[in-house]
Amino acid sequence: MLLRRTLLGAAMALPSITARAQAPWPSRAIRLVVPFGVGGTADIFTRLVGQRLQENLGQAVVVENRTGAAGTIGTDHVAKSPPDGYSWIVCTNTQTANETLMPGRSYDLLRDFAPSASLNIMHHAVVVHPSLPVNSIAELIAHAKANPGRLDVGSPGIGSGHHLASEVFKAQAGITMQHVPFRSSDQVRTAVVAGQVPLCFDPIPSMLETIRTGRVRCIGTTGPRRNAVLPDVGTVAEVLPGFEQSVWVGLLAPARTPPAILERMQAEVGKILADPAIQDQQARTGAQVMPMGVAEFTAFVRRDVEQHREWIRAARIEPV
Repeated sequence: MLLRRTLLGAAMALPSITARAQAPWPSRAIRLVVPFGVGGTADIFTRLVGQRLQENLGQAVVVENRTGAAGTIGTDHVAKSPPDGYSWIVCTNTQTANETLMPGRSYDLLRDFAPSASLNIMHHAVVVHPSLPVNSIAELIAHAKANPGRLDVGSPGIGSGHHLASEVFKAQAGITMQHVPFRSSDQVRTAVVAGQVPLCFDPIPSMLETIRTGRVRCIGTTGPRRNAVLPDVGTVAEVLPGFEQSVWVGLLAPARTPPAILERMQAEVGKILADPAIQDQQARTGAQVMPMGVAEFTAFVRRDVEQHREWIRAARIEPV
């Protein structure tokens, strides 16, 4: 009798389980895990996109910050999440650099994740404290050569986009500077404003207001052409041809997430990025939207992993 009731209960439960499994995506809340701090460039734009996704999809979209270990804690958490389209990692080129810099991590970005939707891209501002006697990239290089190893450059940690931009700059300019790592981007900005470190590379949207108020001096930007929000500031490429460094943001899902869900998320994000109001909002901060299809973004992430591996080895940055 007990066995019959157990089997009957299981049979009655089976249709509801099957219905949940076959429910169209999304049928419940979606998590966007940001592996960096609240208020950073990746976090801010993710929250804007998440709000629009919530409105368009009719389901809650929760932005969750899981910080630590240069983004690996949050990334590892999502790698172990079910591949059902309800957990996504916000990825930047910090994670692609970690593929080389952190060999002990428990996940592999290219094996354990499926890229879906690219969000935006931003270039760095090269900023100095007003006390540093340089007003251009050429003057910075000359100053560094006259003072080898005596110039400090801050970053929010080894492997961050800020750090790698400075390392590539050092290598191409043929100069030496001392890297000073901090725990967050906010700490770096505070240190440069206070004159504790004289120099940093920081995404333009993060530093724009500080530049405009004169608390720091922007002597260059790292895009292929001058940025519209800083039109009077020359690019590093005007002195070091071919130089370009950026920070990009995108959404990845755990591997084995159904392709239809990856495509749906990309399509929904694409609608948001196509909105002129969103494009204008990004342009006013010095960033720009970066729409790509799933296949294109997948290839982009793979190339970025390889590019960072080359830069890290050329700069002789030791894995951590």
